[in-house]
Amino acid sequence: MANFEVNNVSISTLLGYVKDGTIAIPGLIDAEDFVIPEIQRPFVWKRSQVRDLIDSLYKGYPVGYITTWKSPDVKLKDGSSSEGKQVLIDGQQRVTALTASLLGQEVLDSNYKKKRIKIAFNIKNEEFQTLNPAIEKQEEWISDISEFMKDGNIDTWQFVTDYSQKFAMSPNEVNKRINKLLAIKNIAIGRIELGSSLDIDTVTEIFVRINSEGVVLSQADFAMSKISVNEKYEGNDIRKAIDYFCHFAKTPADYENIKNNDIKFSQKDIFNKIQWIKDKNEELYLPSYTDVLRVAFTYKFKRGKLADLVSLLSGRDFETREYREEIVEDSFIKLYEGVKQFVNQSNFEKYIMILKSAGIIDESLVRSQNVLNFGYILYLLLRENNVEQAKIETLVRRWVVMSILTQRYTSSPESMFDYDIRRLNEAESIEEYIKQEEERQLHETFWNNILVEKFNTSVTSSPFWKTFLIAQIKLGDRGFLSQGIKVQHMIEDRGDIHHIFPKDYLMKNGIGNKQMYNQIANFVMLQTEINIKVSNKSPNEYMGQVIEQCNGQENVYGLISSMEDLNRNLAENAVPKEFINMTFENYQEFLAKRRVLMANKIKEFYYSL
Repeated sequence: MANFEVNNVSISTLLGYVKDGTIAIPGLIDAEDFVIPEIQRPFVWKRSQVRDLIDSLYKGYPVGYITTWKSPDVKLKDGSSSEGKQVLIDGQQRVTALTASLLGQEVLDSNYKKKRIKIAFNIKNEEFQTLNPAIEKQEEWISDISEFMKDGNIDTWQFVTDYSQKFAMSPNEVNKRINKLLAIKNIAIGRIELGSSLDIDTVTEIFVRINSEGVVLSQADFAMSKISVNEKYEGNDIRKAIDYFCHFAKTPADYENIKNNDIKFSQKDIFNKIQWIKDKNEELYLPSYTDVLRVAFTYKFKRGKLADLVSLLSGRDFETREYREEIVEDSFIKLYEGVKQFVNQSNFEKYIMILKSAGIIDESLVRSQNVLNFGYILYLLLRENNVEQAKIETLVRRWVVMSILTQRYTSSPESMFDYDIRRLNEAESIEEYIKQEEERQLHETFWNNILVEKFNTSVTSSPFWKTFLIAQIKLGDRGFLSQGIKVQHMIEDRGDIHHIFPKDYLMKNGIGNKQMYNQIANFVMLQTEINIKVSNKSPNEYMGQVIEQCNGQENVYGLISSMEDLNRNLAENAVPKEFINMTFENYQEFLAKRRVLMANKIKEFYYSL
């Protein structure tokens, strides 16, 4: 076929395609004697949207195109070809809505609870509504059009006769409206059928251009679609394992709903292997299905681009450009193994433990999820290569921190994943590659110049400010002017970031530029009660009072009571000693000195990992 074809397909034919598997919708469940769509995610349409769709069809309004993508024909071992299924990539919500309203199929809501969406029809005024108790009591309404649509379920002639008598309508008019309702199944909607020769990038671009709402499907979405429609190699089990694991991690309360609604899957071994996550109150690393796919694929296939996964699941041989069944089989086996390793309780918990041991104790400290993703890939690779645990911990900690500092996966993360995994695979040893990258990225110029300059910013979401806090946590540093309260405690309890040179003090003295007084080198983790007492005083004023309390005067700012302890606290917070005598006139000098000290602290922290 050409790159694409545009044609019309009746709703009854479309639903027939879904039933017999000609068109595969991501996430399929068995329902009695045929296969019907579950949801890719829980069904997101409102009941009113389903009603409006049916109303539009009844009135002859356009309802948009659906888009399918034909999978490549796969060569079987005997040399013959297996015609690929068509994956519905645009129109899933509409087709699911039609299945729910016309076939009476249950859908799952956002809490993974089954629900019926019943659409009622008032023959007298030709009005559609979602069924409610009030409508259900009114005889002029067909309470559920799906029951009416079933072949042989209604004696149409008798219904028309009874309805026309009861509501004083012309039998011809009642019959006309009933036939118009039943004719919805014969209405043709547009279908764009994308050819099997199109690659994933092209399909993505086509989707973006034709979608009226500009919704961007990711390559992970396409990959999940390919996975779910392959029953032969447990594709639907793989998909459910990924989806449910991610959902349990974020919403453990839905466990019972999912277990009860998907009894068949809940009895499988893989379900037992993922359910542990529901009992973990852990928010540091909450993976999405994209994260699971990316980690499992990169780890097992030694590739970083998810477009390659779609091709491999279709059976593509990258050398010959042919499609072969054995590649399909091998790809599904490898992917499933990668997913199992991702969701393995021991693997996941040990990886989280390593992150926390590096000072990464809260999700707010890492902006890039892909840093955590590749860190997990590295952990799984090292474990697979039988590297001793102590060395694994050091290597993973350093790689994660180095990735944060160098913003390694910020731009073009897939390309960087591909670059790293290929070289890790080709290196004489993983340890050697990490050492080479460390030397290449974290040279003396980086520590003494580049990193120092990175602190010249007012953006508190900066990875360099976050890494400074991570370093403080790892090194056990206390909050500024705190005697016993550590930075870790403040992060865990969502403590406050405060200005060392008070903002009001700087503004009052002519430093009114927000980007200047909000420099991250002017920030510390400071107890609120200490900050209140500092108020808008100059550093030399409030630090003079701190020195007085170190010399035996009444405590005003925390509980530090000796100069030795004060000097330690200043060092812990990378605050230059000269600060105690500074005023606004010394602000630029202060910033320059503190940036150097902050960079040095991170360097000290890194080499302690």
